[in-house]
Amino acid sequence: MKTIHRMSSVALAMGLALGSAAALAQTAAPAAPPPPAWKQGMPESMATSTLAPLAGKNTVTPAADIPIDKIKLPPGFKVEVWATGLPGGRAMAMGDEGKIYVGTRGLGRVYEVSNNGTERSVRTVVDKLVQPAGVAFKDGALYVMAINKVLRFDGIEKNPAVAPVDMTAAFKLPPEQHHNWKYIAFGPDGKLYVPFGAPCNICELPTPEYAQIRRYNPDGSGMEVVATGVRNSVGFDWHPTTKELWFSNHGRDWMGDDTPHDTVHRMHKVGLNFGFPSCHQGNLPDPDVKKDNACAGVEPPVALMGPHSASMGVTFYTGNMFPAEYKGVLFNARKGSWNRTKKIGYDIVMVKASADGKNSQVVPFMTGFMNEADQSFWGRPAYMLQMKDGSMLVSDEQLGAIYRITYAK
Repeated sequence: MKTIHRMSSVALAMGLALGSAAALAQTAAPAAPPPPAWKQGMPESMATSTLAPLAGKNTVTPAADIPIDKIKLPPGFKVEVWATGLPGGRAMAMGDEGKIYVGTRGLGRVYEVSNNGTERSVRTVVDKLVQPAGVAFKDGALYVMAINKVLRFDGIEKNPAVAPVDMTAAFKLPPEQHHNWKYIAFGPDGKLYVPFGAPCNICELPTPEYAQIRRYNPDGSGMEVVATGVRNSVGFDWHPTTKELWFSNHGRDWMGDDTPHDTVHRMHKVGLNFGFPSCHQGNLPDPDVKKDNACAGVEPPVALMGPHSASMGVTFYTGNMFPAEYKGVLFNARKGSWNRTKKIGYDIVMVKASADGKNSQVVPFMTGFMNEADQSFWGRPAYMLQMKDGSMLVSDEQLGAIYRITYAK
C-alpha cells in the first residue's frame, strides 16, 4: 500500500507540474489582437505614425455655435444654416412633398427634415441600424440601405408612423462591414444603384461581390454588376446630357502623403474595371497586391481629387438659380483627409470637364472649414442636394448640420 501511495503521489506531482507548465504557456503567450481595420496595410516604416481616423462629434450643435461666417464662396453666393440637430448626417434624398431624408454611418439613424417655410424640424425615422448611410426616394417611398438590411417606407411623407417593408432577402447583401456602408440612388433607367466597397484597406478580395457597383430593380430583382475594381464609392450622379454615371472613389491608405489620389470617374459603358486592388488612380500599381501590367485595361479617372481627400458626394448642377456657367458642372464634396500629415479637403470643389470626361479642371467652390495655419477644422462637408428652386443643400457630417447655398446678383 505504501508503494502504491508513493507512486500515486509522484504521478500526481508530475501531473500538477505538467498542468502548471501548460497553464503558464497559455498565459505567457496570448494571441495578439488583430490591428484595427484602418491600420491594415500600414508599412513597418510607418509603425509609429500617429495618423488615425478623425472622430465625429455625433452630438447636436446649435446653429449659434456654427461659425458660418468662416465659409467662403464665389462672389454673389450666400450660405446659411438651414437645419441642425442631425448628428452624423451624410447623404440626403428629397421626397415628393419636399421632405429631406438623411442617412448616417456610425449612429445608425435616418432622419426626416420637414420645412414649414421659415424653420426646419427634425425627427428620427429609424434607429439602431448598422451604418444606414444610404437613402433614396422613389414613387412615394423612402428606401434605406444599411450594411445588413434594406427597408422601404411606403407613403412616409403622409404617414410618418408607417411600418417599413423589409426587403433585405431580395438584395443578397454581402456581410463584411469595412467600406460596406452605402450611397444609393435611382438612375434615369429607374434602377437602384448600389456600391459595395472593398472589405479592407488593401487586399485580394475574399469573394468577387466586393469593390463593385451594382444596379437592381426597385424590388431587389434583376441584379447586375455594372462596374468592378471600385474600392469605395460613396457618391455618384448622372450626367445631365449623356445620362452616364459619374462617381467618386477613395484611394487606399498608407502609401504616403501624396499617393494615391481619390478620384472621380465616368462610367461610359457597363462592365468597366477601375483597378482595385492592383492599380490606383488609373496609372499607379499597388506595391502590396502586385500584378503584371497592373494598370492595363483599367479605366482612367476623369479627375484626380487629391490624395486621401475623402471625395464624397457628387452632384451635377441643373438648376436655374446659379449663373449659367455653373449649369452642368459637377460639384464634389471632399470631407477631408486623415491619412496625411498635412490635411487637404474639408471643402467642396467643382470638376469642370467636357461630357466625355476630358479636359477636366478642379476648382474650389466652398472653403473655410479648415485653418491651413494650424491644420484645425470645424466642419466636414459630405453631400449636396439641389433644391427645386435651384439652391443647394450641403450636409456637414461633423456638426450634424445642413447649409443652404443661394445666389443673387
